[in-house]
Amino acid sequence: MTEAPATVIVIDDDPTIREALGSLLRSVGFDVRLLASVGDFLDFSRPATPTCLVLDIRLPGQSGLDFQRKLSQANMQLPIVFITGHGDIPMSVQAMKEGAVEFLTKPFRDQDLLDAVYAGLARDRVWLENEKALETLRARFDSLTPREREVMVLVVMADKLKLPLAKAPRHV
Repeated sequence: MTEAPATVIVIDDDPTIREALGSLLRSVGFDVRLLASVGDFLDFSRPATPTCLVLDIRLPGQSGLDFQRKLSQANMQLPIVFITGHGDIPMSVQAMKEGAVEFLTKPFRDQDLLDAVYAGLARDRVWLENEKALETLRARFDSLTPREREVMVLVVMADKLKLPLAKAPRHV
């Protein structure tokens, strides 16, 4: 069984740039979604595969930086590679402090964008794996009886506080 290709979502209001980026990203095997605005993204459901967002800083209606902040406030984990033709140092610092993978100024080298997207996808893969592991742990915890949950909480608290638990025989 083969893994579905990773998804790259491009949000840029310039159709020429959107199409050029789409062509580049498809050429290396990504599933690409091209969107003209943040509003288009809000109508779009996030794929279950690793995903990276390539986001223009200057968009009509809402800036890329404002959108990044809203995603963070909504606890929506999505790696972002910013692109801009009008960036400055404070803007790039703000984007990076908020967790951006990269901040590229136009024109940028194709390889620089691809490297940033690969880094974003690697970050998202780790996040998705962690979410899957947490989901498994939640399901296991939910399957415990009320008494088993009480004991589990005490064991975890003892471990965090580095308290010794009663010595029990260990089987090898």
